[in-house]
Amino acid sequence: MPGIPGLSWDFNVVIAFAFGILLIYLIGRLFLMPLKLIFRLVYNAIVGALVLWALNYVGGHFGFTIAINPITALVVGFLGLPGVIILILFKLFIT
Repeated sequence: MPGIPGLSWDFNVVIAFAFGILLIYLIGRLFLMPLKLIFRLVYNAIVGALVLWALNYVGGHFGFTIAINPITALVVGFLGLPGVIILILFKLFIT
């Protein structure tokens, strides 16, 4: 094989390097995916809490508030406007 004198690249070594790089990539993706999910949950909860805070600010003038806790914040964060409507309907008809 032409190349650097005294250095021969065996096909098995090339395959081992390629497999090692692929393995490092897959392990990195495996650890990165849960972090993305956790950051997305935290982001959605913060946005949901802000929306509920705004709803409570306006609704407080009319005597209507919804508790801000992790469950309600995540419902609003995940579902958006339909989540707000669900919580309002739940507050009006269930409690």
